[in-house]
Amino acid sequence: MISGKVVLGALAGIAAGALIGILFAPDKGSDSRNKIVKTGEDYLDSIKVKFNSILDSMSGKFDGVKADISDIGDSRKKEAKRDMQPSVG
Repeated sequence: MISGKVVLGALAGIAAGALIGILFAPDKGSDSRNKIVKTGEDYLDSIKVKFNSILDSMSGKFDGVKADISDIGDSRKKEAKRDMQPSVG
């Protein structure tokens, strides 16, 4: 989870730097606004990709834990059935 925060922080820093660079560039106002919108869309797309990657990773881990818990439950049921059977002897 910490790596996700680091990535988001880095992206925010890059976006802020790009925005400042565009605002101080000697372009017309409309050109600067278009650059800001384009840069914002690019960074938003990048953040969406990272977010989806993190969600996929978490989903995979959740599915793994869910399967492990199911396996443990199945083995406990088998043990309980075995313990409930009368001893022969």
